Amino acid sequence: MSTETETPIEEKKTPTTRFAEWLMARQEKKEAKETSLEGLMKFNIFLSIATLVTLTGATVAEYLMFAYMWI
Repeated sequence: MSTETETPIEEKKTPTTRFAEWLMARQEKKEAKETSLEGLMKFNIFLSIATLVTLTGATVAEYLMFAYMWI
């Protein structure tokens, strides 16, 4: 009975293979960066809306106080 151990044959990386790997790694980094930017954009929009609501609420409260004082 013979037992064969499989040894992985390492291929020599050609310049084309290295370039393809570099391109894929670059694309993955770009996608990660875009995801991060999307999150920042969403947070910025949320913060802008929250600020507007706060300012509008303060203005409405002021007008209500003025109206109350006139009565």
